Amino acid sequence: MRFLKGHGTENDFVILPDPDGELDVSAALVAALCARRTGIGADGVLRVVRTKLCPEVADQAARAEWFMDYRNADGSMAEMCGNGVRVFARYLVDAGLAEPGELPVATRGGVKKVRVGVEGDVSVDMGPATLHGESTTTVGGQEYPGLHIDMGNPHLACVIGDPVVQLDLTHQPGFDSVHFPAGVNIELINAVGPRRVVMRVHERGSGETRSCGTGAVAAAVAAARLAGEETGTWTVEVPGGALSVVLEAVTTHLCGPAVIVAAGEYLT
Repeated sequence: MRFLKGHGTENDFVILPDPDGELDVSAALVAALCARRTGIGADGVLRVVRTKLCPEVADQAARAEWFMDYRNADGSMAEMCGNGVRVFARYLVDAGLAEPGELPVATRGGVKKVRVGVEGDVSVDMGPATLHGESTTTVGGQEYPGLHIDMGNPHLACVIGDPVVQLDLTHQPGFDSVHFPAGVNIELINAVGPRRVVMRVHERGSGETRSCGTGAVAAAVAAARLAGEETGTWTVEVPGGALSVVLEAVTTHLCGPAVIVAAGEYLT
């Protein structure tokens, strides 16, 4: 089975080209591919398939030729992945399946407009952030309040005073399963300057990752709300680099690098 490997600020993905929808991508296969020691190693899998061949998103086929079938490292399906869709678009352009510039990508969170720049940068219109009130997470016995923010997938974004670099995210942080029955991505955030934050994230189905695109937008939204702002450009520093988040009145944008680093054959 042919694969490629790519990443966006070290949020890494196995890419499976499957234009004709022939692959049987089971949860067990995804988990095997993503295993760091026995597989290729990744935070998730991006299957590249024509939208019209996938009943779950067939209604998007008239607007987007390609569907990003995204799976978390444990094999579970996810609605959206901000860094993943940027890497997905980079692959489409590099493979000659799309032209540089703006292109639509179908996702379980709806069609996303992605712009692939000539210098390696890739930006995506993430759509509006929807706030659903407050909740709390528990990390190392310490409870932190945060905002429930929907970016097409659920987030609990917590701006805290404790240094995030000192937190232990090797285990699943606690959260309210009644508030988040399908699980949640949890961001721990320090405000470190004007419109600048440092973020660590524990992703649903993947554990702590080096970066999270939807999480970066949620972090910017939470920090902006704390600062009494609604719009503006924020820098979100993650362990894998830095992302730029633009908050507008009706939508949000995520921008950063996206690269393809390897290609090969997986011996199943």
